[in-house]
Amino acid sequence: MSSLSPLDKRQLEQLLNMSSGYVLDFKDATFGDFFVDTVKIDIHSEKYRAGGSSKANKLRQFWKIEPDHIVGKVILALVEYTEEIEPITTNFDLADQCKKIANRLLAGKVNLDSLKETAEVFDAKHLAEHIRRIEQSIDTDPSQAIGSSKELIETCCKMILAELGKPVTGSPDIPALTKQTLKELELVPEGVPESTRGSDVIRRLLQNLGTIGNNLAEFRGLYGTGHGKDGKAKGLTPRHARLAAGAAKTLVNFLFDTFQERKGNKI
Repeated sequence: MSSLSPLDKRQLEQLLNMSSGYVLDFKDATFGDFFVDTVKIDIHSEKYRAGGSSKANKLRQFWKIEPDHIVGKVILALVEYTEEIEPITTNFDLADQCKKIANRLLAGKVNLDSLKETAEVFDAKHLAEHIRRIEQSIDTDPSQAIGSSKELIETCCKMILAELGKPVTGSPDIPALTKQTLKELELVPEGVPESTRGSDVIRRLLQNLGTIGNNLAEFRGLYGTGHGKDGKAKGLTPRHARLAAGAAKTLVNFLFDTFQERKGNKI
């Protein structure tokens, strides 16, 4: 659910000419293509029809049910589209106000686009699913986002180990998975030669990276999904979920980048 205020929505509706049920000059097909290209969402799906089947009503429902970072991305793209197709008639003061609305929604965004590209390269449906869950739950269900961030690391490690011919057997915990993946990628601190410039700093960074998975597992155990809580337990806020997602993203990006570089160099 986005945090758009009534005033935000009035300004957006005015800029996008939504009073008659339309949105700018979009036809049904081009409106659908716009959403797929921008956020990979089918705006014509049933869940956006609760308020009516017009393009304007679908957009209003989209604002209502999607989280800030997705709504903000669409709003910014729509404003830029407006300025492009109607440079003479566009109210640029209003457009600037709408850009500010979009940027406010995007301010707390954890950008996972690079991970989406990785999922496409590896044709990894499980990885893509974790990414989708994180994006959709950061603002609405922080505990779910924390749990999915931990699972994202697990999936990453299992994928890399399988690609390296070291498929995982049994059910190792995340510390063991992370340690094995770092070892196979020759990223363990002990593997940094003393002669390497800045070796001490590199070792510390690798040690810190290696603990991300462990710490997220503990974080998830305390506050995330997967464990029963007593009646007095307090949930976490989206900022805590963004912390977990950002940490997971840093580790996963580094592991995949290292794997692809070593694969390219046939190391």
